[in-house]
Amino acid sequence: MTRGRVMVLGSANMDLVVRTPRFPTTGETVMGTKFATFPGGKGANQAVAAGRLGGKPRFVAKIGSDAFGRELLHSLGVSGVDTGSVVMDPNHPTGVAAITVDDEGRNTIVVASGANGHLYADEATEAIEEINPGILLTQLEIPLETVLAAAHALPRDCLFILNPAPARELPSELLQRVDYLTPNETETEFLTGIRPSNDESCQKAADILFSRGVRNVIFTLGAQGSFLATPHFGQSLPTLSVHAIDTTAAGDAFNGALAHFLAEGRDIDNAVLLANVVGALSTTKEGAQSSMPSLRDVRQQASELL
Repeated sequence: MTRGRVMVLGSANMDLVVRTPRFPTTGETVMGTKFATFPGGKGANQAVAAGRLGGKPRFVAKIGSDAFGRELLHSLGVSGVDTGSVVMDPNHPTGVAAITVDDEGRNTIVVASGANGHLYADEATEAIEEINPGILLTQLEIPLETVLAAAHALPRDCLFILNPAPARELPSELLQRVDYLTPNETETEFLTGIRPSNDESCQKAADILFSRGVRNVIFTLGAQGSFLATPHFGQSLPTLSVHAIDTTAAGDAFNGALAHFLAEGRDIDNAVLLANVVGALSTTKEGAQSSMPSLRDVRQQASELL
């Protein structure tokens, strides 16, 4: 049984990406090898991930009325995202992310929020009332009060997926409304003090989050796949082995795919396994939204899961 429409509430940025053999140390200048711009932002990336898989997610966001904003709208539209709730703000620029990617595919990211920082609580709650989503997926590149207002405004039967990125302290009143919390290793350590390196440490971290009110936890662990924890059990779920060239937005690919496959009515194990595949495939191409795989790509690699 399908769960209804996916609504993604979050950020939209233009990614300014420099490739470099290695990261500079403090005060050091290194020469990059290539520069490119890519549509990005955690919210937009997650919406595109769901859209490329054949969903029609509604994206709620705020961008500037500038060239970057127009390019982001185009990227979203051609990826199957409903942009009817994306507001163009004439008073603030589109957010940008300065990203450095090294030869091993690792990245560092600095974000200037721009219009994302002016996506207000009443705009989120009005969108929820209009859309009546079956699943809400959001992150933390927009104001926390906006995320909290959205959580309080959700219909009773709506699943709430919170990707707690970038990491920050979260109030219990928010965590108690989360159906699926999806931190990566760094975010897990920030929230719990535990680095999730094996099943035992994952379960300990999950127990801390359960004590704060979270219903279920999915730790995303890069090449190790993910760890799904409920109050009753925990299990590691594998991913594809791929040659990663750019890990930017792999977590966003996972989260958008998770929301999409849950919206289709799949059970959580199957949805997570498929989301692992989508996350892995996204690392085999450069960029954020440009790296998101299609359903056909997923079928070619993991048809037995579909």
